[in-house]
Amino acid sequence: MKFFGSTFASVGLVVLPLIASVISASNSTCPPAVDYTADLKYVECRQDGYYGRILGRERKVIFRDTNTPQHCADYCGRSGYPWAGVEAGTQCFCGGQPDGGAITGDANCSTYTCSGDKSQKCGGAFFLQLYKINNPLPVEKVDGDVKRQPLCHTSPLCEHTVCDTSLPISERIGSLLSEMTLDEKIVNTVNAADGVGRLGLPGYDWWNEALHGLAQAPGVKFNSPNGSAFSYATSFPMAITTGSAFDDPLIGEIASVIGRETRAFANFEQCGYDFWTPNINTFLDPRWGRGQETPSEDSFHTQQYVKQLVPGLQGGLDHPEEKQIIATCKHFNLYYAETNRYGENYSATVQDLAEYFNAPFKSCVRDVAVGSVMCSYNAAYGVPSCASEYFLQDTLRENWNFNEPYKYVVGDCGAVEYIHTIHNFTDSPAEGAAIALNAGTDLDCGLTFGSYLNESIFNNYTTEARLNQALTRLYTGLHTVGYFDGHNRYANLSWSDVATEDAQALNYRSAWEGMVLLKNDGLLPLSASYKKVALIGPYANASSQMQGIYAGQAPYIITPLQAAEANWDSVQYAFGTGVNGSNTTFFSEAMEAAKSADLIIYLGGIDDTIERETMDRKSLTWPGNQLDLVQQLSDLSKPLTIVQFGGGQIDDSELLANDNVNALLWAGYPGQEGGNAVVDILLGKQAPAGRLTTTQYAASYVDEVSFFNPDLRPNGSYPGRTYKWYTGKPVLPFGYGLSYTTFDLAWCGKPLKQSYRIRDLFNKRQHHGAKGTPLDTLPFVTLSTTVSNTGNLTSDFSALLFLSTSNAGPAPYPNKWLVSYARAHGIAPGKSQTINLDISIGSLARADENGDLTVYPGKYRLAIDNDELLKAEFELVGEPVIVDRLTRQGVYEYTVPVHYNASANLV
Repeated sequence: MKFFGSTFASVGLVVLPLIASVISASNSTCPPAVDYTADLKYVECRQDGYYGRILGRERKVIFRDTNTPQHCADYCGRSGYPWAGVEAGTQCFCGGQPDGGAITGDANCSTYTCSGDKSQKCGGAFFLQLYKINNPLPVEKVDGDVKRQPLCHTSPLCEHTVCDTSLPISERIGSLLSEMTLDEKIVNTVNAADGVGRLGLPGYDWWNEALHGLAQAPGVKFNSPNGSAFSYATSFPMAITTGSAFDDPLIGEIASVIGRETRAFANFEQCGYDFWTPNINTFLDPRWGRGQETPSEDSFHTQQYVKQLVPGLQGGLDHPEEKQIIATCKHFNLYYAETNRYGENYSATVQDLAEYFNAPFKSCVRDVAVGSVMCSYNAAYGVPSCASEYFLQDTLRENWNFNEPYKYVVGDCGAVEYIHTIHNFTDSPAEGAAIALNAGTDLDCGLTFGSYLNESIFNNYTTEARLNQALTRLYTGLHTVGYFDGHNRYANLSWSDVATEDAQALNYRSAWEGMVLLKNDGLLPLSASYKKVALIGPYANASSQMQGIYAGQAPYIITPLQAAEANWDSVQYAFGTGVNGSNTTFFSEAMEAAKSADLIIYLGGIDDTIERETMDRKSLTWPGNQLDLVQQLSDLSKPLTIVQFGGGQIDDSELLANDNVNALLWAGYPGQEGGNAVVDILLGKQAPAGRLTTTQYAASYVDEVSFFNPDLRPNGSYPGRTYKWYTGKPVLPFGYGLSYTTFDLAWCGKPLKQSYRIRDLFNKRQHHGAKGTPLDTLPFVTLSTTVSNTGNLTSDFSALLFLSTSNAGPAPYPNKWLVSYARAHGIAPGKSQTINLDISIGSLARADENGDLTVYPGKYRLAIDNDELLKAEFELVGEPVIVDRLTRQGVYEYTVPVHYNASANLV
């Protein structure tokens, strides 16, 4: 049998016993057979890396028995790649152009013999033997980067039943699995999946990131130098900043750009099709190092964010089987701390579980059909999350209908391993791997599945059938993004669709919209009379620092100093001090700059040296000696503005009380346009209308609330968590934010009836069922308010609508909770706009003693904003109605002995 004019053996293929699985493929697109032998030339040995592979990861193939430099080059050149590399004996990499990696001695590439010819050498462990292919077959390229071809358009895979498009995808994937050995299946259940070289199935790296733009990750490759094709992508502000805009359409627009740009990269094999984003754990504790990744401490706000973000990333809700990319909502469940994150257990009350922790994931899975969910490191109710049948099976798949064959669960990196090694939940890693797979974890970011599932199956801890189910979900998921067949909707996205002018304009808008004015005695917006400006502080000349974590290569970053120099003729810059330093060496330079200036702008706060993944803060105070410097600057009694950066809030009590600190602006992590956004806000080119999405607590909060207590409700001396329940006095409340102008608000007509019968709310509404509208998403009422600008500057206005009650449902009663919000744009002085605030029935509900969300009779009060600019009251009468039931805990029989580190019962 011939393939491209050569025998199967010449390209390392084995004729399988399952000959029926090899087809003429009249329904697939096989390339015509041609005689081809790569003309290759050895170039050099380069040191490779796990991140940023020299030739990328998207065309990596494992040839377990047939790898040689020639064999690898034949495979790569036949697909149009001008470069090939061999590594670690069996690994073959193809690429459009090599990037990075130090050139080393040839001896480093001579430690592994080739799997196809033991007399030849095939690289080392992370040392790539690099070859130039002088005669690659012609394919579509952009600046040397090869456009990815659907696998069923490539040989030899196209000759197999998996590529017979006349068959249902379930049969096709089933056929693929029937051709794989057990070992081949197992090595494809990890993030760096090997593929099956003999079938023409390349490896695939599932670890791709795109939290606020395409980000550095093992599966992502940015070319160099910056400015070349696929060397950068739009880097938006962090979620904590964009969330503070309270502008849902903005989130959808951002997501659409990120989805488009990542798909363009994927189309040219610069990354994969799936992305481990968004992070939708609520910002429960102000010390959390990853709070910057999330939009809010409020679960409702996070739900609305998810409902905009996921459809924007995946390409909408109308074509779930034809996605732009696959999004992944993480980290499920009860994950909110880095400290002890690998082994901590949390047992929240069922009320908090239903109202708070579950809510964003329910919206992500049930309402906007995310393609993937990531289980977290921690345990919940005594069971590691990635081994929890309660969460992964009963809640996700049965209650929230996460059961389409293309939806899968991935374990956070190392989470499956830690089931045994840190949680000590099982007696061996093979048992830990088995119960993770049995519970519903389909993909392991780590080595545990790959190393131990063979033992797990041999010992009957799990089954090959369950392994097949996991792989079916993974490969069917890839089918939805065109991995096998391609699809026309997104196939033409290319480098020209990345970092467009519209994307950069949106980036700038998202940066300034998310900024929050915390103090202003009238200094802002700055007068044109200030001619000499002193720009001082660790963020004054910040660049990548403003991106935050999970960032990628930006096309450019405008520093505050660059923006200031573009707007003032005289700008003196002084570093002053570091974010967390104690050195006062540069204080004198900062003071000299300030003394000669008309205006002082200090830019500081916190950054990823003290808040990031794996690192929580221990204090809520301004770090280092920044406030010492600010105090000295304020003693000069010159106009002084503070710009505060960072994700978590810092106790600003000292700055708010200091009369010589005239203004305080929170900027978060504003991204590549951060400098322009900050300066334009200060000058009044844009007016602030953002609101805090987290409570700013006093520094003493860390002594009042244990990091590891997930309870939201107050109890005795325990003050509770979040604005909804906290009984202490915050420095600044959730939803706080000042404006440069003034507004009057008025209801449009009579906003509400005096009372509503609860049962009547559901009359003539679609019944809840398998395909019905969930009751908690049904509309209750839309309130319309007229917002009039009574000041002198054009400004946006963000309206936050809160609900409270003192007698509806069980005690204790929340302080209030957010039920709706909207942002009006560009209201000119003397002009008005109408804001519509939609309230769902679910927003009225509170959890009962079983965790069931219930609409209760009682008196309710609505108010816009913390200042209660508008109020309205109504009453609900009649019997309570449950609108969403918390998943009931089952009895779980494990195939191996397990050891709970806490009570396994919901509390």
